[in-house]
Amino acid sequence: MDSAVTEDVLKSDKDCLTLGEGVVFTGHIAAKGKVEISGVVNGEIHSDELWVGPSGIITGKIQAREMEIHGQLHEEVTCSEGIRIHSTGSVHGRLTYGELQINRGGRVAGSMSQDEKISLNPRATLTW
Repeated sequence: MDSAVTEDVLKSDKDCLTLGEGVVFTGHIAAKGKVEISGVVNGEIHSDELWVGPSGIITGKIQAREMEIHGQLHEEVTCSEGIRIHSTGSVHGRLTYGELQINRGGRVAGSMSQDEKISLNPRATLTW
């Protein structure tokens, strides 16, 4: 991949990885800090914090400690602490969470279960 394209499409600093609007990514994202998605992801995401913008769509296995959802999550979602689904946000599939907040207009379709002692997949444990 051309480095100029990489810089424009997938921005990263020490604590944040950003996937911009209009970008489609297929694969696995593992980040120690925050991941911000405004594009489309098909695959897996493992991060400490996840922010999904209104145009963001993630399909696959999603694991994070904290989540702020303005867009769409599909399939398997595990949030070990708190997930907040905003008015434009939706979760479709299986949601496991520590704490849940759904703003008016936010949607969940599928199964939900609260587990105050969620253990994230060891693959999500990152070391640097």
